[in-house]
Amino acid sequence: MSHFTCLNCDARFASADVQRDHYKTDWHRYNLKRRVAQLPPVTAEEFQQRVLSARSATDAALEEQNLSVYCHACRRQFASQKAHDNHLNSRKHKELLARFEREQMTASGGSASTAASVCTRSVVEQRPHPALAAAAAGKGRLAFAERVAKADDDDEEFVDEDDDDFEDIEEEEVDSDEWDKIPENPLTERDCLFCTHASEDLVENLKHMSVAHSFFIPDTEFCTDIEGLLYYLGEKVANYFICLFCNDRGKTFYSLDAVRKHMVDKGHCQMLHEGVALAEYAEYYDYSSSYPDNNEGMDIDEEVVPDLLDGDEYQLVLPSGAVIGHRSLLRYYKQRLRPERAVVIHKSDRKLHRVLSEYRALGWTQTQQLSAARKARDIHLMKRVQSKWQMKLGCKANKLQKHYRAQVLI
Repeated sequence: MSHFTCLNCDARFASADVQRDHYKTDWHRYNLKRRVAQLPPVTAEEFQQRVLSARSATDAALEEQNLSVYCHACRRQFASQKAHDNHLNSRKHKELLARFEREQMTASGGSASTAASVCTRSVVEQRPHPALAAAAAGKGRLAFAERVAKADDDDEEFVDEDDDDFEDIEEEEVDSDEWDKIPENPLTERDCLFCTHASEDLVENLKHMSVAHSFFIPDTEFCTDIEGLLYYLGEKVANYFICLFCNDRGKTFYSLDAVRKHMVDKGHCQMLHEGVALAEYAEYYDYSSSYPDNNEGMDIDEEVVPDLLDGDEYQLVLPSGAVIGHRSLLRYYKQRLRPERAVVIHKSDRKLHRVLSEYRALGWTQTQQLSAARKARDIHLMKRVQSKWQMKLGCKANKLQKHYRAQVLI
């Protein structure tokens, strides 16, 4: 009698190794789940039959999913049998079927057509993933890496027979990370950055992206290398999967289709051409023609050092006369002191006459003085009437109690 058993599956084993291997089988796991559900265990033969039936049901479901039904009477194709059955019960199908049968009888000389000739079933072949198809055709990134590796192996196998004639030269060891090659850009200047459309030339590609995706190149009049800029944008999208508008601030993508779908859905079919991102495209633009002091043949990268007239450790005086002060004196510069302004005002006994004389010098007349006084009296009267009505309105809104009785405890 064997001492190695499995109480869960009600089985006995000849050795401990066989018992341990049994614990790793699907049969044992299935019985464990049944035991948790308080169901009796199944034998190995019954478990095998259930597995075969489940596989056959899965294959049938996949076959039905890939099955396509074509209706010759209506000239329509259906992706599932259920959709086709619903179509058979429609009124339009019955009318077209009657017409189709009449045409078939006329064409065949009076013989009735069978139901098999009306519907045709076929299996739709699934299209492979674009990356796998490109790899199979030798155009993908994996195929490119394999070609590079094969070329490196061929270079290593090639040995020059005249190496003995040269002196031994000490070789410098180089880290392997320095030899990593950047994959080739799959998008050219004729390929759209946001879809799979391919144009005849650069101009047609720009027109397509402008009409279909509202894409434009900012500051086109200052762009010196449009072809290089489009190639760089294609490399950024196709090799590194970076959104043109989000740059490295947004979500991370792992395929070209994903980053294209993001840019189209979010409306990011545009370049980020502001702030720090301007430095990224600096080699494709030249803004020297917009400078006020632009001269032909001038070096735009030359550093400009302003001429200083005078200065010390706390301030600099520029040729224009502007004074640049040190930040430690900021609180004093904010005071805006005026040394020429008189701080002490001289007293005068005839201030009113002095002011009136200045007014007369400016063209002030007696008529203007009377009209100004009348206007001031009218404004004062209107303010008094307004305050009176506001007081009445406030008293009514307060609902003042006319009779007051003291709340005294008796």
